[in-house]
Amino acid sequence: MTSKLTTSNRAGWAFALPGFGLIALFIVIPFFFAFYLSLTNQRLISPNPTEFVGLKNYDNLLSIGVLTIEPERDDSGAIVRDDNGVPEYPRVRGFTRNNPDYPQFDGMREWFRWQSGDTAKVVVASDVVFWKSLWNTVKFVIVVAPVQAGLALCLALLINQRLRGINVYRAIYFMPVVVSIVVVSLLWRFLYSPDNGLLNNMLHGLSFGLFEPHDWLGNPDTALGSIMAMSIWQAVGFHMVIWLAGLQTISPSLYEAASIEGASKWQTFRYVTWPGLRNTAVLVLIVITMQAFALFAQIDVMTNGGPLDSTTTLVFQTVERGYGKQDISGGATISVILFLLVLSISLIQRFLTRER
Repeated sequence: MTSKLTTSNRAGWAFALPGFGLIALFIVIPFFFAFYLSLTNQRLISPNPTEFVGLKNYDNLLSIGVLTIEPERDDSGAIVRDDNGVPEYPRVRGFTRNNPDYPQFDGMREWFRWQSGDTAKVVVASDVVFWKSLWNTVKFVIVVAPVQAGLALCLALLINQRLRGINVYRAIYFMPVVVSIVVVSLLWRFLYSPDNGLLNNMLHGLSFGLFEPHDWLGNPDTALGSIMAMSIWQAVGFHMVIWLAGLQTISPSLYEAASIEGASKWQTFRYVTWPGLRNTAVLVLIVITMQAFALFAQIDVMTNGGPLDSTTTLVFQTVERGYGKQDISGGATISVILFLLVLSISLIQRFLTRER
């Protein structure tokens, strides 16, 4: 039986080996090394020897629970309320600091709470900042991935026409992609500035003086949304080019047949364009998702994770802990969790968008 490694495919393996080698050197080996570090208490600079701690780092990061707290009552059994009529509750610290009745919550801190009647449901976690980072990252992906993909597709459809000067528009839309993300972040930080920032001045003028200047990056309610808007604008040109490449692979004869059959523009897009872009859509969604989960430079330049951890992300926390706090094992643990999360989401996307 002829060996699979024949003369006809040796050249292919030879060309592929450098790529496999680089992937192994910069992705596979670092991942397993990070996984090893996540099982230790390794620090960047420490006089103490490194010890194997097993899954302790994962337990410290992922431990979370829901604490039910009843309102305080006076001697007659009535609920104690403040001046606004809101029930007053015992401090969460009383339940999570050396309380033998709640050993599972020992050392945890409050993340957020909600009311269920007069009872307070408090979500507590061992590492609140990690869970905030995870939630901020997930929100960023949920918003940026579909909006950026949809906007890039619209731009690709607009410029996929035989018009004079269309290449100029393609260059304009693609220009932010080739500019350094650090430079773009600095420019948008000035744009968002509460003191004579371009956005505040523009809204002030359009509202005839009714709009008051807003600190877009200094407000926890708007900081992450502001970074989302900048990130969508900066990378939409890159994905536009990918969509455009997919559009140009669709045979013109299909559009001619749709025109002869009297199909409307929407019907042409639904039954001709979109089926032809299925593989391109999978690629765009996976690329956007991976880029969104890797959010770091914008955060580092524009907000440094603030205000009140409202813009901190998983990658930012990995770098901050690994080098800022010299906790190499903690940073490695977050990076392993991030890798598994991105891998799982990519596989789910591939499954949902597979050929049926």
